[in-house]
Amino acid sequence: MVFTSLEIDFSVCKINDTRGVDFTRDFVFLSKTDEEISLVCPSDYVPPSAIAVEAGWKAFRIEGILDFGLVGIVADITGVLANAGISVFVISTYNTDYVFIKSHDFDKGLALLRNGY
Repeated sequence: MVFTSLEIDFSVCKINDTRGVDFTRDFVFLSKTDEEISLVCPSDYVPPSAIAVEAGWKAFRIEGILDFGLVGIVADITGVLANAGISVFVISTYNTDYVFIKSHDFDKGLALLRNGY
């Protein structure tokens, strides 16, 4: 499995609405539920409408298209990181999974996966 580091600093934001979110940018992840709207975006592009911001995240993508029928891939990856005391969050798109790790743990986490997965 190939893990490709994204050379971007990310922020996780809580926003009230999507006005001001530039969807033409790369790596804009938006989710909306009945309780909130969350945005993950490059840290240099946090919209002024953000009401809460958690900065200091780095990410890597799991290369290749993972079939929806595959079982346990993300669990295996997050398990390796959890055993090392590294917390994560994952965003899945139709084709790709992205794993976010706090910047201070990123190099260690990525090295663990590249050496042991």
